[in-house]
Amino acid sequence: MEAKGSNFLKVTGIIMIVGGSLGIIISLLAIAGVATLAAMGLSSGMLYASVVISVIGSVIELVAGIMGVKNCNAPEKANTCMICGISVIACSLISTIISVIAGNGFPFTSFIIGMILPVLYIVGAAKNKA
Repeated sequence: MEAKGSNFLKVTGIIMIVGGSLGIIISLLAIAGVATLAAMGLSSGMLYASVVISVIGSVIELVAGIMGVKNCNAPEKANTCMICGISVIACSLISTIISVIAGNGFPFTSFIIGMILPVLYIVGAAKNKA
């Protein structure tokens, strides 16, 4: 029997796999960019912190996506998927906080867009649980 939120969780999981993979690639390119700035003598502490959070967030998003696709028909794994989704949201919040501390202002639009997919993922996991 198919769980209630299985399609929801599977689709959001696939999108998270793609997003996490792209995020890892972009983060690796960002590391090279920050290293170049550091070599030029520019202050790069906050940039390195931001890139590290980005890498961690992208890996967590990739893992969450894989878990969602793998466990979309397993209601007993719904809590695990919910924890993965919450972890993605936490990384996004930390990234936003670092951005604000660095003086970039509050990225309202990107913050909202960044929250949509993990929230939908959590909703799919919650539907699986029910």
